[in-house]
Amino acid sequence: MMVVEIYKQIIEGNVSVATGFSVFDAFVEGSTEGAIASLLILGILFVLLAFTALYIYHAIAWSTIAKKLKHKYPWLAWIPFAGSAMRLQIGGFHWAWIFLVLLPVFGWIALSVLLVISHWRIFEKRKYPGWFSLSWIVPKLGGIIYLIIIGYVAWKDRRKMLFK
Repeated sequence: MMVVEIYKQIIEGNVSVATGFSVFDAFVEGSTEGAIASLLILGILFVLLAFTALYIYHAIAWSTIAKKLKHKYPWLAWIPFAGSAMRLQIGGFHWAWIFLVLLPVFGWIALSVLLVISHWRIFEKRKYPGWFSLSWIVPKLGGIIYLIIIGYVAWKDRRKMLFK
């Protein structure tokens, strides 16, 4: 077949001519390989969409926190390593500590500890308990709890407590 005829078949909806495989045909004929492949593709697309949504939420929350704490460059929350460096700066550390990520295992552990301390200080600046920063350590649910907490800290203004 010529390329022009293949494109014509694709435009008409006969994708199996070009690829030798059609997801619809796999479901109709009962081919488990085609069904598994299509479910795998849908799963990958769902994971990518969920990851993108969580990344956008995380960046918006941290840029809001940075604005409320009057950081000079709150847009750094959108850049992966720069966002972590920004959180280190807001927490009172030098931004260059982010380069600990280049040291396998021990550097990662040290950077994680610095980020927890930094988050502790940030949450206290926003008048929330510092122990909120320990939320991501909780097994299995820690990531979800962390996302809820940063949203709460970002968008819920807390008044000064009368009693401590």
